Amino acid sequence: MLEKEVVAKRTYTDKELQELNAKYKPLSIEQRIAMLYEDFSMDEIMLTSSFAATSAFLLHLFSRVNKEQKVYFIDTGFHFPETLDYKQKLTDLYGLNVESISAIKEEHEFTVQDQTYRKNPEFCCSINKVKPLDVIKKKYSLWVSGLMRWQSDHRSTLDIFEERGNIIKFYPLLDVTKEQREAFIEKHKLPFHPLVFQGYNSIGCKHCTVPGDDRSGRWNNSPKTECGLHL
Repeated sequence: MLEKEVVAKRTYTDKELQELNAKYKPLSIEQRIAMLYEDFSMDEIMLTSSFAATSAFLLHLFSRVNKEQKVYFIDTGFHFPETLDYKQKLTDLYGLNVESISAIKEEHEFTVQDQTYRKNPEFCCSINKVKPLDVIKKKYSLWVSGLMRWQSDHRSTLDIFEERGNIIKFYPLLDVTKEQREAFIEKHKLPFHPLVFQGYNSIGCKHCTVPGDDRSGRWNNSPKTECGLHL
């Protein structure tokens, strides 16, 4: 890997992204993650996790390849207590290097007092999720996320590598089917988020999440399906 002092934020042409996609597509998910550290320095890689429903899937895989990789958790201030407990459980179980980031105190307090999540969930997500991550992602060349195509219409259109907002997005789990994911979880005895057993299959902030299949319970069953981080 490159030495830290010579690492600079990289950009890729469309042709180069096509070559990366062609290279990684035939690989298994474990091989994709291992290959990532051959093609990129750890200092170029930003890994995020919501520590929601089945976050153990991606985190388990990364912990087997590189336990030193920093994992960013966006603490919106509105998480279920069970999510924070699950975050600690996975951190301890896999020896994760987790760092929490959050909104500017005054801006978050405004959303609490204003109950922005009820009036304008897009704006609430922008303040408590998008802006905090925007501050740090300028330092990185590549952002790893556990999105899978079957989860939503938007996600069904993605490639393993994409350029999004001046950063390369890497989705190693993108073409994993729901059945394959569940088989992997069962094989490796990965722990589910405790709210999954209460019918929550996609878990975000407590004010905007209800029980439901896949992502149907997010934002209280409104047409909104993404917080804005991945658009």
